[in-house]
Amino acid sequence: MTVLTGLAAGFGLLSLALLVVAVRTLRARRWIGAAGGGTLGLLFASLGALSATLGVSTQGYRALTSEELAATVTTVPTGPRTFQAYVEFPDGRDTTLAVAGDQVLVDARILKWHAVGNLIGLRTQYELDRLTGRYVDVGDERALERSVHSLGRDSRLDLYELLERYSLLRLLVDAEYGSATFVEVTEPGRFEVLVSTTGLLIRPVPFPEGGR
Repeated sequence: MTVLTGLAAGFGLLSLALLVVAVRTLRARRWIGAAGGGTLGLLFASLGALSATLGVSTQGYRALTSEELAATVTTVPTGPRTFQAYVEFPDGRDTTLAVAGDQVLVDARILKWHAVGNLIGLRTQYELDRLTGRYVDVGDERALERSVHSLGRDSRLDLYELLERYSLLRLLVDAEYGSATFVEVTEPGRFEVLVSTTGLLIRPVPFPEGGR
């Protein structure tokens, strides 16, 4: 059980207990006590719902503690300035993408919390966002075909949308930013995309024996 799950459960139990007390007080015709208990119950219920929502919204993101493997990308040229990118994720997902450009570029969204957020179990989070083709020449970048592919998971609750909806949550945010890394594709290659506390980086790695 995560800290956020525990908080959601705890606030839920507190709100239920206070609402029960409020109902009993109301039956005894102690109106002020009933109103106070009911208000506190609703407050704790709201806090529980918020904790649960935060827990769900961070599921698509991964906690960042040190340098961590975010994806492995295998590139295979298919023609002049075109290639296929085979992307493998640590959770077993994979996808093959057609890309136009001289280089492959991967970017991510990173969210860092204040110390208060860390105290309730929130850690620096990241989510891979896109894989795109990149041209070395700026003129080609403007004029030639662009390839943009999403790497993010589909989620009913996006953490960034949640921050926009509930402005108070922004008090917990220390910084939110994007980070990108790219490498030139001139021949078949295999690369590890890593996330560190300073952002994304990409390293060449050997092909596995008997694999792509």
